[in-house]
Amino acid sequence: MTDDAILAEIGGRIARYRIEQQVTQADLAEQAGVSKRTVERFEAGASVQFSTVIRILRVLGLLQGLDRMVPEPFSRPMDLLKQKGKVRQRASSGNRSDKIPKKWSWGDES
Repeated sequence: MTDDAILAEIGGRIARYRIEQQVTQADLAEQAGVSKRTVERFEAGASVQFSTVIRILRVLGLLQGLDRMVPEPFSRPMDLLKQKGKVRQRASSGNRSDKIPKKWSWGDES
């Protein structure tokens, strides 16, 4: 799916939740602390700030869904032993060519 298609799908779902809860766009906007136009744009699939999404999800009682969207990272037991209880602060720049595919460009067909 394209980014625009995803935004449109999320906006449509939010609109259906809002209508199911019998909340008007104006009421949702007021409770979320955003403008009615922002709610209209979000439901129509336009891009809005992530903080606005959080506010709207909170009002509609859907905030718990963010935990599924970005779950807590899982560390393997051996990695935890190697780190000795320390939390990683940065990603290493080691040889990761096997993980991330190179960008394709013209002439790379062979």
